[in-house]
Amino acid sequence: MNRKNQRLLLGAAILVGAGAIAVLLAVTLRHEPPKREIDDRALLVDVMRLNSTSAQFTVRSQGTVLPRTRTVLSAEVSGAIVEISPKFIAGGIFQPGEVLMRIDPTDYSVSVKKAQALLKQRQIEFDGAEKLRSQGYRAEAELASAAAALASAEAEVVRAKRNLERTNIRLPYEGMFLSKDADIGQFVNPGTRLGVTFATNYAEVRLPLTDQDLAFVELPNAAEITATGGTNGPAVTLSAVQKGQAAEWQAKVVRSEGVVDEKSRVTYAVAQIDDPYRLHAPGTPLPVGTFVGAQIKGSTVDGVMRVPRSALRGSNQLLFVDDENKIRIRTVSVVRADAQYAYVTGEELLGERIAVTGIDTPLNGMLVRTTDDPQADSSSSGQVAAKSEEE
Repeated sequence: MNRKNQRLLLGAAILVGAGAIAVLLAVTLRHEPPKREIDDRALLVDVMRLNSTSAQFTVRSQGTVLPRTRTVLSAEVSGAIVEISPKFIAGGIFQPGEVLMRIDPTDYSVSVKKAQALLKQRQIEFDGAEKLRSQGYRAEAELASAAAALASAEAEVVRAKRNLERTNIRLPYEGMFLSKDADIGQFVNPGTRLGVTFATNYAEVRLPLTDQDLAFVELPNAAEITATGGTNGPAVTLSAVQKGQAAEWQAKVVRSEGVVDEKSRVTYAVAQIDDPYRLHAPGTPLPVGTFVGAQIKGSTVDGVMRVPRSALRGSNQLLFVDDENKIRIRTVSVVRADAQYAYVTGEELLGERIAVTGIDTPLNGMLVRTTDDPQADSSSSGQVAAKSEEE
């Protein structure tokens, strides 16, 4: 073998030896990566046990504040308006018996004087006829005619005085003007509209209630309203935003309208609030026309189970967790639900556990871990610690 071939064989041997040494070193020095256990544990959920309790329900409604007493002022006699109270403007407050407007009383004062003069004349005629009748100079019919004329004159005096009083426009209650429809100098006839007023001692709110709501509200019946005036009705809290801030007022249901609305199929309960404009007590006024929310104090129901509203799936399903920590989707009887809680019934449900953690796609038989299991809590803590060590 010549020298050239020897060199080629030597180079090839050196390359093969170096490759073998590199492979050997790679196999010898390589470390296996740390193994992590795959966490195949079930979903951890919060649970609660169903316990029986008593619940007082609150029925929510809404309505508009309306005056209980509203009056359309009309002239009862004819004449020119000669005086108007400075309070006779929209929003003006007046007192009971205060003169709000005066119609020219001149003609009616004259009528009173004429009626009084005629009455005196008829009284003299009657006294003379009665004296002559007692002496036997007049017949019974003549005395009766004089008595009738006297009675007619007395009635005319009453009518004239009443017409004179009607020239002064008054109202028997404390109230507020809603509108003004006549002004000074205007000639009015009987029936001419002068303005609109309403009483400020009370205001009312018509609250629509569905048939389901009526099951939890004890409205006063007709007999109770007659006996007590509706003072035994449930309490109501009215709420609205006034000047950018939430405000509340206390009211009471005093009656129901007693009929079901044919269109909406609701029954209207009427809540009454005293002194809405706060004319006699400090507080935030509640103007007529304000739209308010209402919370009516409902009846108390025993033997119900309260669950978070978020735990309710759909309208009547709960996720039960059995003894093997498996999900069971069951339909329950829901008595009532609000924004926070749902109330269910059923003695067979007492003591059972439900999941209150939201599960996106629950399935019957789905295995879960529960927070009331001590092992679940400790294993969960151990996983967190192990994760920290790895980091």
